[in-house]
Amino acid sequence: MGSNLATFIPLILMFVIFYFLLIRPQQKRQKAVNQMQNDLKKGDKIVTIGGLHGIIDSIDEGKIVIKCGDGSRLTYDRQAVREVVEASSDLLAKS
Repeated sequence: MGSNLATFIPLILMFVIFYFLLIRPQQKRQKAVNQMQNDLKKGDKIVTIGGLHGIIDSIDEGKIVIKCGDGSRLTYDRQAVREVVEASSDLLAKS
């Protein structure tokens, strides 16, 4: 029985290292992205995963309407937002 346990210790150790180096950081990143996408609000300057820069014109449960530089409005899924460049409260403070 002792030798059986000794063969599993390296396997268990590798799984623990794998978890802390790969799985846990990925879960933290995904949680941060989900939080950012849930906190989106009208007026935020954003960048989509496709590289489109714009300002959120309106927002509902699953979709956002982005106003582009030329005034056109494009509808995207909320999950298409990669990052918030400038939050709307920051925009109001600068005005």
